[in-house]
Amino acid sequence: MSSQDVHVGPSGEHDGHGHGGHAGHSHGVSADADSRWLTGALTLILAYMAGEVVVGLLANSLALISDAAHMLTDAASIVLALVAMRLAARPAEGGYTYGLKRTEILSAQANGLTLLVLSAWLAYEAIRRLFMPPEVTGGLVLGTALVGVVINLGAAWMISKANRTSLNVEGAFQHILTDLYAFIATAIAGLVMVLTGFAPADAIASLVVVALMLKAGIGLVRDSGRIFLEAAPAGLSPERIGQALAARPCVAEVHDLHIWQITSGMPAASAHVLVAPGEACHAVRADLEAVLATEYQITHTTLQVDHTRSPLSVASTTSTADGHCVESHGPVHRPASSSTEPGADS
Repeated sequence: MSSQDVHVGPSGEHDGHGHGGHAGHSHGVSADADSRWLTGALTLILAYMAGEVVVGLLANSLALISDAAHMLTDAASIVLALVAMRLAARPAEGGYTYGLKRTEILSAQANGLTLLVLSAWLAYEAIRRLFMPPEVTGGLVLGTALVGVVINLGAAWMISKANRTSLNVEGAFQHILTDLYAFIATAIAGLVMVLTGFAPADAIASLVVVALMLKAGIGLVRDSGRIFLEAAPAGLSPERIGQALAARPCVAEVHDLHIWQITSGMPAASAHVLVAPGEACHAVRADLEAVLATEYQITHTTLQVDHTRSPLSVASTTSTADGHCVESHGPVHRPASSSTEPGADS
C-alpha cells in the first residue's frame, strides 16, 4: 500500500492531523469454490482424454488428438486452480503480506501460455494435413466426438457449481465450453468424412479448435498480465473514480489514487485525500469508503486523509504547495468548482 495510517511531514515529524483508514474487507481466492465439483470435473476429463488419445491414434485423426491436447490444458487448469485455492487460503505471514493469493494468477498465466504453444503446434500440423491429408476413419471420429460433447456438458455443469470469481475456475469453465464447441466441430467433420469421404475435413476441424484455443489463451495471458502489472480492473476507471471521490462533501483534493487487483475478484484502492480545514477527517474517510464499496465494489481500501492548509476554494494546483506530498503520482482530482480556478488542473 502506498499510504499508511500516520502522515509524516516534510520536516520528518508527524503532521499531527493525518488520518488513515483501512476499510473492512475479506481476503481469499475462491474461498467458496467447492473442490469436490472441480475434482469431479477433473476425473471426467482425464478419463475421457485418455480414451480420446487412443481412438485418435487408431483413427489417425488429428482433430481428436488436438481435442485431447486441449483437454489436457483444461485438466491442468483445474489442478492448478485446486492447488491455488489451497495456497491462497493460507494466512498472510512474514514477507507475504497478501498471503499467496496471486498463486492462481501465476497458474492462469501458465495455462494461457500453454494454450498458445499447443495452438501453434496444432496449427502447423493442421495446415500440413490440408495439403497432404492422410486417410482418417470418419466413423470413429464421429462417435468419439459425440461422446465428448456429453462429457464436456457434464464437466461444465460441475464447474459452474463452483465459485467462478476465481480467474482459474472461470478459465477452466471457459476452456471446457471451448472444448464443447471443438467437439461439435469435430463431430461435423466426422459426419462429413463418413458421408462424402472428404478427408481434409479433419484438418479444417483442427483449425477451428486452434482458433478457439488462441482466443482462450490470449484472454488468460491478457487478464493475468493486467493483474501482475497492477492495472486497474476492467470496468473501473481511475479517472471517474477520482472525480467521484473529489465531488464528495468537504473533499478539497484527491491524489496518489491507485486502483489495482490483488487477485481476481479482489480489487483494492489507496489514495491521499485533502479536506477543508476544520472538517472531520474520519467522517470524510468513512464516506469515501462507503462510496468505493457501494458504487464500485472496492472494499479493500487504504485512505490517508489530511486537512488542507488553505481554503477549499483556493486549493493550490499541486499538492506540494500544501506541504503534504513531495510529488504526487498521477492526476490530481478536485471538485468541479475548484477545478475552474485559474491555473487549476485535473
